[in-house]
Amino acid sequence: MHRSLMLAMLCWFLFSCKSQHENTLKHEIISTKIIGGGCDGCELMYIDMPRHINQTDTSSGWYTNIGHKLHVTGTVFKDDGKTPAPDVILYYWHTNDKGLYESKEEGGARNHGDLRGWVKTDVSGRYSICSSRPAPYPNDFLPAHVHISVKEPDMPNEYYCDDIVFDDDTLLLPCLNRYPAANRCGSGIVRISLQNDVQMAVHDLVLGLNIPNYPHMK
Repeated sequence: MHRSLMLAMLCWFLFSCKSQHENTLKHEIISTKIIGGGCDGCELMYIDMPRHINQTDTSSGWYTNIGHKLHVTGTVFKDDGKTPAPDVILYYWHTNDKGLYESKEEGGARNHGDLRGWVKTDVSGRYSICSSRPAPYPNDFLPAHVHISVKEPDMPNEYYCDDIVFDDDTLLLPCLNRYPAANRCGSGIVRISLQNDVQMAVHDLVLGLNIPNYPHMK
């Protein structure tokens, strides 16, 4: 009887240890999930990032690529899709008029080229980017695009959203037929209108929309 009781207690102890280990492991896996799933090169947004970031940013492309000035404005909303989100950092980078990420710098964020910058949304969630319209990669099927990474003030890491792409780009539809958009933070497709030789586009974002591991507010 005494031996049976000891065996029962030992089995209970081993089962409890196993369950506790499994629960701890599950907690560690959940807590280490990266919002957005991570991305190659996202960490480059922090290289040379200014201490003070304005609601508006102007890249060198605005001044050097006169015939293809691009002005993107928009509002960033919280995950309810209605409430403006202030103090959200958007990092953008794109190719030049040759479809290349050319840079005068060595190392660091060289892979993102010189046409890069940051904006921080104002109290109304608004932002404005003045740059140049990128060209598509040479001999590639991808349409021209502007990369966007998002860093929210209360989130542990940055994540990427759908690239800004242009509805008049002949490469767009064939690419979407081949690779449907994920619509991360909403659609990245923008419509261009001309104002005084400047290509204008509006691009709104909804934080967390179609973003893996995003802690949506209830």
